[in-house]
Amino acid sequence: MADAPYLIALALLEQNGERAMPLQGKSLREPIPAGGDPGELGHQQALGLMLRVWQRSEQGPLRRAAGDHSLLLITVPIEALQEQVPALKAQWLNNGDTAGLLQELRQIASGVWSLQQANREPIAYVNLDGAPADQPVRS
Repeated sequence: MADAPYLIALALLEQNGERAMPLQGKSLREPIPAGGDPGELGHQQALGLMLRVWQRSEQGPLRRAAGDHSLLLITVPIEALQEQVPALKAQWLNNGDTAGLLQELRQIASGVWSLQQANREPIAYVNLDGAPADQPVRS
């Protein structure tokens, strides 16, 4: 289980003029296969995170800080969760460089997805592995 990756849902948002990056995660029993997506567990993690974001809205208006890249799911090894993810979070909170954050996440993660929903369509994973921040690739 030590080698099992973690699935992390994170939101890039602004509230009261300050950036915030709430996140939550869960260990995976097995890595997500190449070309796969986080499936139902990803939806559960995103829903849990969105509930926390919704509750946070009582503290002031919220705004997505990174457009379509404001709700992300990543899979990382435990070492990255403990070391690199906190450093990347602090860096993004300080400078707001979303393109740089995505580039760094791609280097440490075995998968990076955004969650998006077109009008009257189901929620979809958009695979961001290797895609420029402004040009996501649909999975």
